[in-house]
Amino acid sequence: MQAQIQALLAAQGGAGVGGEATRSNVGSHMEVAKPAIFNGEAGKVGGFITACRLFLRMKLRGATVEEQVQWVLSYVQGGSADVWKENVMEELESGEIEYESAEEFLTSLKKEFRGGEEESMKAAELRKMEQGGRTMEEFVQEFKQAARRSGYEGRPLVEEFKRGMNGGIRRKLMEAENLPASIEQWYRRAMALDRNWRESKREEERLRGKKETVGGAPKHRDK
Repeated sequence: MQAQIQALLAAQGGAGVGGEATRSNVGSHMEVAKPAIFNGEAGKVGGFITACRLFLRMKLRGATVEEQVQWVLSYVQGGSADVWKENVMEELESGEIEYESAEEFLTSLKKEFRGGEEESMKAAELRKMEQGGRTMEEFVQEFKQAARRSGYEGRPLVEEFKRGMNGGIRRKLMEAENLPASIEQWYRRAMALDRNWRESKREEERLRGKKETVGGAPKHRDK
C-alpha cells in the first residue's frame, strides 16, 4: 500500500509530504493547500480533517475511495497516529474493513483521535460558560454547541444551563408555576423571557427619551 500512496502522490505532481502545508495544481488550475502532517494530537484532528476534506473535493474528486483513503493516510505520521495507521492499512489490505466513502473514513479517524479528550474539553467549556451581556439566543446556540460532545444530558445538563444564564432570567423561570420539563423547554422559555425583558427595556428607554424631550422644550414668556 505504501507504493500505491507514493504513486498517487507522484500523480499529483511529485510533491512530497512535509510538516507544513504545501500547494498543488493537480486537476484544475486552482491552488489548494494540502494538510499539515497529523501525528494524533486530539486538538489538531479537526483542522486536519477539514483540510483533507477540502483537498479531496477540489483535487481528488475523480479518485476511487481507496485512493482517497490512501492519500489521507500518507499525511498521518508520527506519535500515536503511527500505530493506528498501520492497523488500518493491515485491515484494508486483508479486506477486514472497507470504506464506502472517504467521508466515512474521515469520520472514523475523528472518532479515534477526538473521543474522550474532546468530551473532557467540551465538558470543561460548558462548566465555564456564562450568558453575560449576550442575548439568550446567542447563549443558547453556544451552549448547545458545547453540550453536544460534553457527555452532559438530562438533569446535569439543565443544571449547567441554569447556572450559566443571568440571575434575573433564572429567578423568573424558577418562580414559574410550572417548571420546564426538558432542556429544550428551558431553552425556549429562557429565550422568550429574555426577549420580553429586552423589548420592555427598549420601550422604557423610548418613553423616557420622549418625556425628556417634552420636559426640555423651551418655555415662552408672555410679554
